[in-house]
Formats: sequence, structure tokens, C-alpha cells
Amino acid sequence: MVPNGQLVLLTQRRFAPFFWTQFLGAANDNVFRFSFTLLVTYRGPAYTTLSTATAVNLILAVFILPFLLLSATSGQLSDRIDKARLMRAVKWLELVIMLLGAWGFAYKSFPTLLVCTLLLGTHSTLFGPAKYAYLPQHLGPHEIVAGNGLVEMGTFVAILLGTLAGGALIDTGAQGHLYSAATCIGLACAGLLASQRIPPTAPPDPQLAMDWNPLRVTWRSVQIARENRAVFLSLLGISWLWFFGSLLLTQFPVFSRDTLGGGPAVANLLAAAFTLGIATGSLACDRLSGRML
Repeated sequence: MVPNGQLVLLTQRRFAPFFWTQFLGAANDNVFRFSFTLLVTYRGPAYTTLSTATAVNLILAVFILPFLLLSATSGQLSDRIDKARLMRAVKWLELVIMLLGAWGFAYKSFPTLLVCTLLLGTHSTLFGPAKYAYLPQHLGPHEIVAGNGLVEMGTFVAILLGTLAGGALIDTGAQGHLYSAATCIGLACAGLLASQRIPPTAPPDPQLAMDWNPLRVTWRSVQIARENRAVFLSLLGISWLWFFGSLLLTQFPVFSRDTLGGGPAVANLLAAAFTLGIATGSLACDRLSGRML
């Protein structure tokens, strides 16, 4: 059991720098993507000739594509490289992406912003396996559920705050896209600073031979997961949660505009209610599970 409750982990170096690194990264992803989605939804002609529905779904598709193709390969990297070093490298990549994204916002370049969305998906894919593999190396067996609950809660609170910030910034007026660009760069810098405090995390298999064929390694990973029913069902459940969540968050702006007749503030309210519910459930997992593995 975690002494004094799960929130005590947020005061400890083994957990806190890692938590804030992933928190700031998740917030930044959503400031960028929700700002981009709202701009396409409400100011589409200034960015693209595609229909709003096509453009919005394209944004979601290019963000998810790296997860489908590179997750298993990213897992291999996490096994082979010190996770703290890998996470810091990913934060440097995030800063480069946001600088490019700022240029895309400034010049209203849909192709540039779409490329940045693809790169953000790649950034998140590289970070994901290291994020989940980090906890078992720094937390005790009876702290894992508490730590996971905090990470998931933090992720969805970050999604909530990032989404609200993206909507609020775009809703400020003609210069909203520039405010979003500046915010994204600031969050990337903050995440990079937080990552410098993550303690070294030795790789479990530094001699692992990398398989650079993403389809083959993905198929092999799925087959390994199927050997353990609990692991496979957990994998399916997590995948469904993220698929459903990403789909809904992406569609809220179009639904708000076309069905409810509202502006960015209405889309923000829908996103807030949705992500707040998931964050609450994630934090409650530790108690509902009886703090058992």
C-alpha cells in the first residue's frame, strides 16, 4: 500500500518529474490538436479547401497512424535504452515539432500543421511504452495501481486543460492561432525541463536486437499478448478506451457547430465533461481495486 495515500508519490523524485513530463506532453498535444481542429472547423477556408469533416478526420487519422505502425518498435526501444534518456530525447523532439508548428500557425499552412500532427503522434508513440514500463522499475508491487491511476488521471486532466486552453486561445480572436503557437512552445520547454529530473532507469535488455519491420514486430507482439488472456483483454480494453476517446474529442467541434449551433466554447464544454469523467474514474481505480494488483 502507498503510505499516506497515492498522492504522496507526487512529492517523490522517483515519480514526480516523470509525472509532470508526461502531463505537460499530453497537455501540449491537445492544445495543438484542438487549436488546429477548431481553426479548420470555424475558419476552414483560410487553411484548406477540404470539407470540414474530411479535414477533421484527416487530423485524427494522421495522429493515430504512428500508434498503429510504431508502438511495438517503440516498445523495443524502451527495452533497449535507458527510459529517462529516451524520454528526454522525445521532449527535444517535441520542442522541434512545436517550433515547426508555430510556423504553420503563423502562415496558416494546413500541410505543415498536418505534418506536425503526424510528428506529434510519433512523439507520443515513442513516449508511451517508456511511460508504462517506467513505473514497475520505480514503484513497489503495491504502488503500481496507485501510480497508474495517477498517471491516467494526470493524462486526462492534461487533455482537459489542453483542450480548454486550445479552445480558449482560438476563441480570443484573430490572433488566437499565434497565442496557441506560443503556448505550445512554452509547454514543450516546461516538459523538457521536467524531464531533466527523471532518475536513470536501466533498460531491461540493452543487447536487444531491434526488428525495424513494424508490421512483423507488431504482429509478434499481439501473438505474445494473446498467450495471456488477462494481458490481451487489458490491451483490447485500453485500445478501445483511447480509440473511443480520441474519436469523440475530435468530433466535438463539428458536432457543436453543425448540430448544436454553438461556437468553440460549446465544444470546450463537451470536451471538459467527457475528459473530467475519465480523469475521475482513473483516480478512483486505486480505491475500487482495493489497492490490489
